[in-house]
Amino acid sequence: MLRLENISKSFDGVPVLKDISLEIEKGEIVSILGPSGSGKTTLLNLILGLTDVDGGRIVYDGNDLTKTPMEERGFNIVFQDYALFPHLNAYKNITYGLRNKPDISSKEEVEELIDLLGLREHLDKRIDQLSGGQKQRVALARTMVMKPKILLLDEPLSALDGVIKESIKDRIKTIAKEYNLTTIIVTHDPEEALTLSDRVLIVNEGAISQYGRPEEIISRPGNSFVKEFILNQLEIKRNNIFSLFDGPLVSEPAWQAG
Repeated sequence: MLRLENISKSFDGVPVLKDISLEIEKGEIVSILGPSGSGKTTLLNLILGLTDVDGGRIVYDGNDLTKTPMEERGFNIVFQDYALFPHLNAYKNITYGLRNKPDISSKEEVEELIDLLGLREHLDKRIDQLSGGQKQRVALARTMVMKPKILLLDEPLSALDGVIKESIKDRIKTIAKEYNLTTIIVTHDPEEALTLSDRVLIVNEGAISQYGRPEEIISRPGNSFVKEFILNQLEIKRNNIFSLFDGPLVSEPAWQAG
C-alpha cells in the first residue's frame, strides 16, 4: 500500500499542494485528475522522488520513503513525451535499463512483455518509424522490464486518438492486472480517468476535491467544482464529436439537471 500523509509543497512561497492525504492499495489503478495548474504533476513527482516534499510523509508497505532518493524507491515513470532514445531501435530502447542490471528481468520475461504489448513486429524499427501508440507501448515496455513497485504515467493518452487511445487504455489495464501493479496516472481528461481507473483523485488548487470510485464521482460529485469540471470537459468533448455529424447532444447525466 502507498500512503500519503498530510503532503504539502510550495514553490517560491506559493503553495502548490496543501495537506494531501490518501491511500492507494496494491494493484489499484488511480488517476490524478484536475485542470492545468492544479498540482497533479507536482504530486506525481513527489511520489516518484523527483521533487522533495515540504511537509508530510510518503509511506510504502510500511516504510517511510519521504527522504529516500528517487533511484532507491523502485518506482518508475513513463513521461508524457515518452523520452525514448532516437538513435536506438525499439528493442534496444526496451532493454536499455537492463545493461547494468541484467538480472532484473530474464530474456523470457522481456519476450513475454513484448508479446503482451504487441511489439514483436516493431522491434527493429527506429523510433521515428513508430506511431504514437507504438512509441507509448515501447515506453511502457522499457519501464516494465525494470519491474517497478509502482508504475507512474504522466498524461499517457494525451497525444493519442480514437482506436489507438482505447488500445493503450486496454494495455494499461492488462499490465496492472497481469502484474498486480499499482498504477498512478496523471490526466486532465475526466473520460480517461473515469473509464481507466479503480479510483480517481480530483485535485483543484492544490487540494483534494474528491477521492473515490468512478461511479461514486459520477453519481455523487463531492462539490460544485467536481460537478462543473467533469461536466464542462465532457461537454466540450461531446460537442466536438457531434459537430462532425451535425447531430444534437445526447441526454444529460442525471446529476446535470438543477
